[in-house]
Amino acid sequence: MCGIVGALSFKNFIITESYINQMRDTMAHRGPDKARTWIAADGKVGLGHRRLSIVDLSEAANQPMSNQAQTLWLVFNGEIYNHGEIRAELERIGGYHWQTDHSDTEVILHAFEEWGIDCLDKFRGMFAFALWDIKQQELWLVRDRIGIKPLYYSIHNGRLTFASEIKALLQDSAQKRAVDEEAFYHYLSFLTTPAPQTLFAGIKKLPGGTWLRIRENGELKEHRYWDVWDYTTPLTHASEAEIAEQILAELRTAVQLRKVSDVPVGVFLSGGIDSSTNAALFSEGEVNAIKTFSIGYQGNYQTYQNELQYAQIMAQAVGADYHERLLTIDDLLDFLPQMIRLQDEPIADPVCVPVYYVSKLARDNGVTVCQVGEGSDELFWGYPSWKIFLELQRYNSLPVPRALKKLGLASLRQLGKHQTLYYELLRRASLDLPIFWGGAEAFTELQKQQLLSPRLRQKFAHLTSWEALKPTWQRFEAKAWEKSHLNWMSYLDLNQRLPELLLMRVDKMSMGVSLEGRVPFLDHKFVELAMSIPTKIKTKNGTLKHILKQSVQGLIPDELIKRKKQGFGVPVYEWLFGRLGEKAAQELKTFANQTDFLDPKGVEQLLARNKGAQVWYLLNFALWWKEYIQNG
Repeated sequence: MCGIVGALSFKNFIITESYINQMRDTMAHRGPDKARTWIAADGKVGLGHRRLSIVDLSEAANQPMSNQAQTLWLVFNGEIYNHGEIRAELERIGGYHWQTDHSDTEVILHAFEEWGIDCLDKFRGMFAFALWDIKQQELWLVRDRIGIKPLYYSIHNGRLTFASEIKALLQDSAQKRAVDEEAFYHYLSFLTTPAPQTLFAGIKKLPGGTWLRIRENGELKEHRYWDVWDYTTPLTHASEAEIAEQILAELRTAVQLRKVSDVPVGVFLSGGIDSSTNAALFSEGEVNAIKTFSIGYQGNYQTYQNELQYAQIMAQAVGADYHERLLTIDDLLDFLPQMIRLQDEPIADPVCVPVYYVSKLARDNGVTVCQVGEGSDELFWGYPSWKIFLELQRYNSLPVPRALKKLGLASLRQLGKHQTLYYELLRRASLDLPIFWGGAEAFTELQKQQLLSPRLRQKFAHLTSWEALKPTWQRFEAKAWEKSHLNWMSYLDLNQRLPELLLMRVDKMSMGVSLEGRVPFLDHKFVELAMSIPTKIKTKNGTLKHILKQSVQGLIPDELIKRKKQGFGVPVYEWLFGRLGEKAAQELKTFANQTDFLDPKGVEQLLARNKGAQVWYLLNFALWWKEYIQNG
């Protein structure tokens, strides 16, 4: 796990070592173990790397790395879990000189030599890498299938720059610091910006499952090399027992692959089904006690109850070396400035706070890698809110005339309910759009209009955030083998919320303390299997995670399987009544009065309504703007 950075000049700009190093060393937290740079002799290309040593700790495995002929140069962030298998295949083919004992970085180089960009089909892992092909004078930027690892780029002033973090790109003095206002509009819907946008005008993020090829003259070609619907095999004739068996077998493989490491590996443990399953499967075959890490909060809160007693039950079941920490409002306030810096652009999910502290807890206890449970809820119908959405979508599928829906909208407006979520859902239904726009929605379209400044209200009067989702919907309609409402929900979150919100918070917060997070439930083979399961199996008896629960029966304690879903949360609502609320109110009022993004009156009304989560979303944006735009 590392931080990568680089640049390609199309014109007369000369790339120097100091130019790359300045960008590279903004990401020292991503790679505290080694830092290196390579500059092409003609100054057209430069690559930089910060290393967190995990697989093959030798000096020979440092990056940037080249093949023997020095015709290919690579910087790579992530892990290729099946690198040993691919290396053995390349050794059977023969003709390759190996400089390292077991580096997965070198496997990428030789795999590209052998199969070209189709080598991606061989890789099982998480990765973001850049490869410069001297013979073809081409730069390849690649992001893994699911988008577990981030990769940003910018094209300006006759050059392309790329990096694992935006803050590195901002070290280029010619890189403009300005808000992408359309991205801000979508941020107000999704708590993050959907790829390829970022909140910085001119800076993009490569979508998951995509590569970008840049020729020496600046010619670009972007290609989506993986879409889950191209790799599903519908399990329409398999029995429930057979499917449950396949799930456990594939998940066991995914967990075992993610144990590949030359440094200590642990498990984040919440006490829910996902992390408990990770812990159970991870402990299989282990001689020593596995290390688990859990986070709770001091005090009792109505909006969030600690799950530590369940984490302790699971830790005891596998004989784990159990570690926990209780957080307070002081921990949040102390961490807030650093959180904004680590995020690069707002990830308006307060869970960033416990993710950071549980990562720090693991790092402080000698662990460099941890397995996390993201992805299961999206694949197996795990959220209570999804049950409601699915029911509403089914009602919407009934043959109700559109005119009647519009009459319902008019009635809600007359009752003053036009700012509600139900109004927004009915509005979508009246337009024959899916009512599910993602597993995390911040503000409705009408709420955004009330919050935006008059200038932006006018600018985006005819825009909705459906525009950001439309490409995903079009792929779903063209490719999905079963066009069920649940499959749309899973597919949308696989393409938007998971890579750009949930996985981004894991990457940014864990790498902030130089810890690597691994995600077994998002192994692409496991995702392909999960999306091959018919909806009626996943939703049987109206039980959330029905088929997953069948799969892990007997693997983890029954009381963990049968307990009510809670989720990883933060008592932000209560905290906003105290010092956090005072800070938020002050920051938001100042921001609204000094800038032209939000309507001060709309902000005042929001603060008066004590909408804790929505206040948090705006606070994140205001603090980001102050850190990266105003003071940048």
